[in-house]
Amino acid sequence: MAVNIKKTNLEKIARKMTSSLRLAEVLTAITQGLVDEVDAAFARIWLTESGDICEKCDMRNICPDQAKCLHLKASSGIYTRLDGEFRRVPLGSLKIGRIASEQVSVCTNQVAGDGRFQNQAWVKTLNLRSFAGYPLVFRQEVLGVICFFSQRKISESEFKRLAVFADQAATAIKNARLFQEVERLNSRLVAENTYLHQEIRQGRNPGEMIGKSEGFGKVLSLVKKVAGTDATVLITGETGTGKELIAHALHSTGPRKNHPLVRVNCAALPGALIENELFGHEAGAYTGAAGARPGRFEIADQGTLFLDEIGELKPELQSKLLRAIQEGTFERVGGTKTIRVDVRIIAATNADLQKAVARREFRQDLFFRLNVFPIHLPPLRERAEDITELAMLFAARYAAKYGKPVPALSPALRRAFAAYDWPGNIRELENVMERAVIVSEGEGLLPDDVFPLMPGHGDGEIDEGITLKGVERSHILKMLERRNWVIEGPRGAARVLDIHPATLRSRMKKLGIKRPVPEYAGTG
Repeated sequence: MAVNIKKTNLEKIARKMTSSLRLAEVLTAITQGLVDEVDAAFARIWLTESGDICEKCDMRNICPDQAKCLHLKASSGIYTRLDGEFRRVPLGSLKIGRIASEQVSVCTNQVAGDGRFQNQAWVKTLNLRSFAGYPLVFRQEVLGVICFFSQRKISESEFKRLAVFADQAATAIKNARLFQEVERLNSRLVAENTYLHQEIRQGRNPGEMIGKSEGFGKVLSLVKKVAGTDATVLITGETGTGKELIAHALHSTGPRKNHPLVRVNCAALPGALIENELFGHEAGAYTGAAGARPGRFEIADQGTLFLDEIGELKPELQSKLLRAIQEGTFERVGGTKTIRVDVRIIAATNADLQKAVARREFRQDLFFRLNVFPIHLPPLRERAEDITELAMLFAARYAAKYGKPVPALSPALRRAFAAYDWPGNIRELENVMERAVIVSEGEGLLPDDVFPLMPGHGDGEIDEGITLKGVERSHILKMLERRNWVIEGPRGAARVLDIHPATLRSRMKKLGIKRPVPEYAGTG
C-alpha cells in the first residue's frame, strides 16, 4: 500500500522550517520533518560550498573540480552522522552529484535492483524500497540536494508534491543563508564599532594608548607634556611594550602632524645599507646606483624621524647621525653637496644605553643628544590593571578582521592574564588574542581555551600554577606586595583588584595568604 503523503504533512514541515532563520535549524526541520511526516527511513541535505578537505576526502579520486562540491549538512532518521563516507560529494559524480549538476530529480520505487544504488546488500538489509532526490534551486542558483529513502512505495503524485516542497525548502534555505550572512556582517560591524569606540572615545589617548595603571598614567602625562614641542625624545622599554605607538602619538598630536612620520629600523640593515637608508645616495655612488635616491632624513623633512632600535646602530654610523641631529645637515652617500633638513627626532631602544656608553659601544655625546626627554615604558607585568582592557581591544580588532563575534573574557581568564608575566609584553598579548579569536566559538574565553595557545603551554597542558586557585592566589599576593600589604584606601590592593576590602580579607584567609612577619631586629 502506497504511503499517503498529504498536503497537510508537507505543510507541517514547511511551518517548522520557516519558523527559524538559523540555517542549521532550518535544515534539521526539513530532514527530521521528512522522517516524522513522510515516514522516510532517513533524509539528508547537501549544500554547495567551496572545497575544503580535498587532501583527505574519500571522493578526491572522482572529483572533477575541487573548487566546490556538495557538503553534507543535515541527516535525520536511522543515519544522523555528518562525517561518514558521503560527507562530501563531487558535483557531477554519483547520483547525488548528478542531481545537482544536471538539475534533475531522481525518483524510484525500485531501489532494489537499480544500478544507481551500488550497495544492494545495504539496500536489502534495510529493506529500502523508494528513493526521492531533488535539486535545491533558487532563481537558477543550485543550492544543493535534498533526498530521502523510504521502506514504502510512493505514488507518482506524491513524488510531484515532494518536488514542489523541495522548491519551498530551497527558498527557506536561501533565506537562512542570507540571514546568516547578514549576521556575519553585523557581527563584524559591531566588532569594528567596539574597536573604534575604544580608540576614539572622548578623553582617550591616540591609537591604542589605553590604560589606567599608575605607571602608564605617568607615561601619558609625559607624552602630553612633550608632544607639542620639537624636543628630541628617547623611548625606552622592553620589546613589545609599544614604543612605536608612543612615537606615533607624539607625532600625531604635535605641530608636525601634517607632515610625514618616517621610521628607520636601525637593527634591520647592515652598516653600509643603513647609511644609505638614512642619508640616501647619488648616482654612481656604488655599483647598481643608477640614479640619485633621497634618504629617510630628506623624506622626513618638516616631519618626524623615528629611529627604532637605536641601540643597534653601528659605531661607525653614530658620528654621522650625531652631526645630522646636531646640525641638521648631511651629505648623501657618494655626494659632496650638503643637504639641510628640519626634522624632529624620536628614538627608541630596548637596550640600556648608559651601560652601552660605559662599555664604549655607544657614543656618550650621541646618547646625551638623544636623551633630551626620556620616556620609559613599563612592562605589561607592571600594568596588571590594563591587561583586560588591552585584551578586549585586541579581541574586538581581530573579531572584526575575521568576521567573528567578539569573545568575552571570563573572570578566570582575567585573573590568569593578570598573574602571567608576559615576557613578550603587549605584542605577546595581541598575538595571544588573535589566536584566541580564531579558535573561539563565540563564547566566553576560559584559561584552558587560551593558555594552550601560548609559548610554553604546548600539548594543551597548563602549568599547575595556572589553575584557577593558583592564579587567584598568585595574583592577590602580587597585588598585596606591590601595595606594601595595604588593603584599604585609594592605594590599597582591594581598589586595584576591584573588590571590597572585606572580600579580599576573606579570600586571603581561604587561600592561606598572610603578611610576612618582619624579623626581630632588636639586640641580645
